[in-house]
Amino acid sequence: MTAPPLGKYLASTEKKVRDKAIKNLSIFLSESTDVISKPDLDKLWKGVFYGFWMSDKPLVQQALATELADLVLNITQTSSALAFLRGFWEMIVREWNGIDRLRIDKYYMLVRRFVNASFRLLIRAEWDKNATTEYNDILTAPGGPLCPSDLKVPTSLAYHLADIYIEELNKVLGVLSTATTSLPLPPPLHTLLTPFLLLAAQTPVGVTYKRIQSALLDPLFSALASPSDDEEQPVSKRARLVAASSYAESYPNLVSNSCFEYSKTEGRVEGPLLRKKLLRSVFEVASRPETRDSNRRKMYALWKDGAGEEETD
Repeated sequence: MTAPPLGKYLASTEKKVRDKAIKNLSIFLSESTDVISKPDLDKLWKGVFYGFWMSDKPLVQQALATELADLVLNITQTSSALAFLRGFWEMIVREWNGIDRLRIDKYYMLVRRFVNASFRLLIRAEWDKNATTEYNDILTAPGGPLCPSDLKVPTSLAYHLADIYIEELNKVLGVLSTATTSLPLPPPLHTLLTPFLLLAAQTPVGVTYKRIQSALLDPLFSALASPSDDEEQPVSKRARLVAASSYAESYPNLVSNSCFEYSKTEGRVEGPLLRKKLLRSVFEVASRPETRDSNRRKMYALWKDGAGEEETD
């Protein structure tokens, strides 16, 4: 499908022209059922990137970031929406190193908005297996932000995703839980964590592994840990329990409504059992032959520490 020639208008120096172009793009995407050709998609995203580059006031930037991310949800066909989303990530990875320090924060915000919209898209698709597999491929394929083998991918993108991933998922679940009469289907955490586990296993950068564990895995496993009222626990154990309680309070919607892999058949899985299953996934990824030896040792240690805490609970 050929997209309208909006690229140059999206990148216009005039805000009114950019706003009109985004509105026209939104209408076009909502009315079309076909996938945009890659050359046209690349032109559109390049225009979007530079249009966002020229937004210069915080409130304008926030509103524009939300409007751009919501374009994904204007596309009715999930496959077409995912193809559009792939274009976003390819553009971000391609252009990221050219963003100066004065603009980087607003692009971090833009990435956060697109992560949020991606979760809303997958919830709309009822966590369809094909959709989640395609989404993970977008993140991990060459040119994707979590690709372990593409050294051109900026590491700061992976760090940012690790920082915000479960926060945005919890936020989406909370909004949808209050906006509807029934809870959304529970997100399959094993599926959603797979790109991060693969990157943790294969990255040659020690700091990348450390960030994934400290910003994503440790907080999630702590949030899912079993609560305890035993005041006679050793000081170190009590400290871990306090941390677990704090994380559980930070991600209440995630803790109360998540599953391991199959949303429709599993239903909600209790936190401690889900934690045990996810820790087992860490062990299994660590055991793969393609996992780097240094990362394998760290992942085994993470699994062993988690399994040891379960035995002492």
